[in-house]
Amino acid sequence: MCVDRFVDTTTDSVRALGFRGDMGRLFVAEKPSVAEAIAEALGVTQRFAGYLLCGEDAVTWCYGHMLELADPDAYTPEDVPRLRTGRKIWRREDLPIVPEKWKLIPKGRVKKQLAQVGRLLKSSTMVVHAGDPDREGQLLVDEVLAHFDYVQPVLRYWASAQDPASVRRALADLRDNRDYTGLAEAARGRQRADWLLGMNLSREFTLRARRAGGNAVLSVGRVQTPTLAMVVARDVQVEAYCPQHSYSVEAELQHAEGHFLAQWCQLEGESGRIQQVADFTSADGVVKGVEGQVGRVSRCSRTPCTTPTPLPLTLCSLTVEASRLYGYNAQEVLDAAQALYAVHKLSTYPRTESAYLPEHQHADAPRVLAALCKVNGTWSAIVGRANPSLRSAAWNDSKVEAHHGIVPTVHEGKYGALSERERHVYGLIVQHYLMQFFAAHTYAKVAVMVEFEGVALSATGTVHTCEGFRAVLAAMQGGAGARVTSALPEMAVGDTVRCKTARRKEQQTRSPKRFTEGTLVQAMQQLHQWSLDAGERKLLREGDTLGTSATRAAIIGELKRRGYLQTQGRSIVSTPLGRDVVRRLPASVKSPVLTALFERMLSEVESGKCSMDAFVAKQVAFVRSVIGVADGDDGPWGVKNVKGGVGREKGGKCDKVG
Repeated sequence: MCVDRFVDTTTDSVRALGFRGDMGRLFVAEKPSVAEAIAEALGVTQRFAGYLLCGEDAVTWCYGHMLELADPDAYTPEDVPRLRTGRKIWRREDLPIVPEKWKLIPKGRVKKQLAQVGRLLKSSTMVVHAGDPDREGQLLVDEVLAHFDYVQPVLRYWASAQDPASVRRALADLRDNRDYTGLAEAARGRQRADWLLGMNLSREFTLRARRAGGNAVLSVGRVQTPTLAMVVARDVQVEAYCPQHSYSVEAELQHAEGHFLAQWCQLEGESGRIQQVADFTSADGVVKGVEGQVGRVSRCSRTPCTTPTPLPLTLCSLTVEASRLYGYNAQEVLDAAQALYAVHKLSTYPRTESAYLPEHQHADAPRVLAALCKVNGTWSAIVGRANPSLRSAAWNDSKVEAHHGIVPTVHEGKYGALSERERHVYGLIVQHYLMQFFAAHTYAKVAVMVEFEGVALSATGTVHTCEGFRAVLAAMQGGAGARVTSALPEMAVGDTVRCKTARRKEQQTRSPKRFTEGTLVQAMQQLHQWSLDAGERKLLREGDTLGTSATRAAIIGELKRRGYLQTQGRSIVSTPLGRDVVRRLPASVKSPVLTALFERMLSEVESGKCSMDAFVAKQVAFVRSVIGVADGDDGPWGVKNVKGGVGREKGGKCDKVG
């Protein structure tokens, strides 16, 4: 290929194409780290701004999505008055805004790299699409190719990890990019549906609030609004909670082999169910009936139990743990994990939903364990107890998704260069990786029931038979992982037991806990377990989520930035503005069921059972239906002016509406 066909006239670019004469394959990666991994496997011969040469091949990269949908101003009539900022005013008569032809525009911060990719595409006769192995990864490269009208053959590189073995496997198994059209169509449908709902409903409810006396710019989003509604519902539940009082009996019993504590229970089940009553006189009667009396062991059981080794961490489980132990918010955890990955090279890609690992990575265990000892010598003792020949359930190719679980790498970085937060997050990642090389924790549950005349007392205890992976918790958390459990003396049915003392205990039920950022992220990932509405729970399934590991921290941060949520200690609570927004929105907009059904339809688009256009048409119909009834709720909005956007999950400012 002649150099003069290459638009860029910089010295590096001319030399790059002149070096080989003809360019072979052009790899277009989703991000620089993937491009670097591919280039290292191919063999880098020269490095230039924006791309790498590997013999006849070239490797370039995107920075995630480099194109975005144009704002509504691009679709509204030209005669709409404009503000001094150049933006058009918002008018009810323009809603809903439904583009006939969708417009993608380059993002400002990536224009230089996008132009470089475009120049390389003009010089290429074959592209290898190296986006992440998921919907968004498929779309973001496909839309760049479409943006530059690229019509040459395109192959697909598909790898869920960036270690050398995974990269080599993917390079040896390049496929036809057309086989992944469904993924791109699903991502494109998601993109357009989010725009339709966010842009139109944000404008609709902002204008509606304005007519009722409010002056805030309100943001409505497919993910952020149900997330806000979940926090509001939990806050209302906590504040409306009325504690209930009850009474039970605890007794100290003396057996020939030792003494132990037991609880008043009902005569049912293997060990009985703890008895609680609302009337304290009943509990006092039990105290008088057993104190100083002799009873007999009527039941005694020993049940072997096993706790399997916990899986490596996902971003969600890492956030939950770091929030619980250290009080970090979701963005702080993500930032620390990203720094460990991108800056310190000590852990793998953090934005993952899958806890499982590629099976071939098990062979790297000895090198990873050796590196951990170099990074932090204080871990040497517990690392030395690990058995790298053990293979936990974590290594399972069939369960690895777009990205695998977060684990440490073989890089021998400097532990002293980490911030305190990065050390804490790295420690959790290392801890869960080390657990994979320890046995499961085994123990026995021991339960006894002692019967007095008309009254039964029960006690349970635990006998640990194999510490297993809990040794890692004890070593790395200073014993925080070891649960204190009661030990029971050896007993047999028929043994006599004397009640030394007994007392009435008063209990008060506790209100539900407010969300922390950790538990909110967990709730967004496990909707079917956290929804408070019984009707919603019937419609939700396991696997229904709000957002993704890559977006949840940003969604929570955006809700705080807009003044809808705020932190109180370790809790995250709704503000009066946030509650007012939720109170005024239709149930269909703030329910997580909308997102669940939305995702199921996208799965049908991905599989080819439903067209992307049909899916988008349903979203248009939904938006029209909401706007059609939006004036039905009268009364003032108690919202003040706050920073706001134009309705994206994370949008720009808009300081005035018409």
